Amino acid sequence: MEEELKKAYHIVAKGGIILYPTDTIWGIGCDATHAEAVQRIYNLKQRPDTRSMLVLIDSPEYLPYYVNECPDVALDLIKYSVKPLTVIYSGAKNVASNLIAEDGTLGIRVTREAFSGQLCQWLKKPLVSTSANISGQPAPANFSEISNEILMGVDYVVNYRQQEKQKRQASSIIRLGKGGVIKVIRE
Repeated sequence: MEEELKKAYHIVAKGGIILYPTDTIWGIGCDATHAEAVQRIYNLKQRPDTRSMLVLIDSPEYLPYYVNECPDVALDLIKYSVKPLTVIYSGAKNVASNLIAEDGTLGIRVTREAFSGQLCQWLKKPLVSTSANISGQPAPANFSEISNEILMGVDYVVNYRQQEKQKRQASSIIRLGKGGVIKVIRE
């Protein structure tokens, strides 16, 4: 895994995009502070940039750097969630502007997976994580279901966990509203 981390890190640190394993399904990713790399992912996915993408971080302690307010309920949900959980926060900051939704929100997931977590640590920045599919097509449940268009459209395909046959699912998504109101977007 160490060699693959080095390769992925160097690509992402130079503004490239990668295909990599996450705590959920395979993701297309880049440095979440690099607007041109983010735009390349939108283009590859044929996805309008009005539909924002989420980012991964390796620890909840970094949340205050990327959102203006991190309610205690969010930290409790992250800590006790059994399934990977993406939380949509208001007041996004310190990421590429084309990652922030029109209403100022940003989806963030604290990854517990070894590869994506270590890559975030090495980058010292959040990592974009969006499903490895063309927009509107089904998300691949494992590496073998990823289309050639996606495989050929990234700068590097991480050679780690590709042989896994386990069907993986996307994360749960919740939105935190004012006063700690929680809205479930996807279970």
